[in-house]
Amino acid sequence: MAYALHFAAIILACWLTAQVLAAARWTWRAPRVAIICWQAVGLALGLSAMGLPMALGLDAYDRATGYALLALADDLAHRTLPAGVGAVHLSLVGVGLGIGAVLLTTTVRSLHGAVRAQRRHRELLHLVARRDPTVPGALVLDHPSAAAYCLPGVRPRVVVSAGTLDLLDPAELAAVLTHERAHAQERHDLVLLPFTALCRALPWFRWVRDAHARVALLVEMRADDKARELHADAPLAGALRRFAAAEHRVQPAGTLGLGDRDLDVRVQRLLVADRPPRVLGAMALAVAGTLVSLPFALFLS
Repeated sequence: MAYALHFAAIILACWLTAQVLAAARWTWRAPRVAIICWQAVGLALGLSAMGLPMALGLDAYDRATGYALLALADDLAHRTLPAGVGAVHLSLVGVGLGIGAVLLTTTVRSLHGAVRAQRRHRELLHLVARRDPTVPGALVLDHPSAAAYCLPGVRPRVVVSAGTLDLLDPAELAAVLTHERAHAQERHDLVLLPFTALCRALPWFRWVRDAHARVALLVEMRADDKARELHADAPLAGALRRFAAAEHRVQPAGTLGLGDRDLDVRVQRLLVADRPPRVLGAMALAVAGTLVSLPFALFLS
């Protein structure tokens, strides 16, 4: 029962940590640290959701959940079960394995769906996009709407629309292109993938959906930070303002775009010169590391 109680405590800790991260504003000053913390919460939650019913079902073995599961498999192979292990206990173990299977399946399905959408869009770009010497390294779509996005993958593409070229001045356009390249370089699509999978696996949990939205915003802020390393804050802030004022914005499925999320918040953030909270960030990483290591310890020690 001790292992099950520990898994339950970790689930509660994950929920509390998610509430703190959702309410905190230091995360906007250190988006990379905050993203790592959110990933740790998601991983710890998934492992603990698997481990709790399994630990209840394997309580008779009185050992770490992973080793108890191996012992159960050996007993089932020899058709001998210890006293206190019955149909209810085996069902609980099945529930834990089922949760793991659902999480794995939804992750694979999310990845497969994203890859398919990206492949279709890449084929479309091959037909309708063009190169333009004024935007080296990017593809241009002859479309009047405002669009600037990264099509991630092994061979990522940065795409802007003709409407965007008319909308932005050269400094703003350069900052936007750096923002989109940051998405490709840091594979932000893979950062979001576990949270997309969690939303599909647990659609009835509002805080899971909120976590996805928070991480998506932090991903955009991280790309903003990469852009401000090479450009002044004003051009990127100006580009975001122009996108916010644009009547029509385009964001294809399977892509990561500049102007698709909380533009006003991001503009305000760019205009406030504030240093990342190093001490607080280090403490948050320590908590995240502890949180994600605990379920592994319960499985293996």
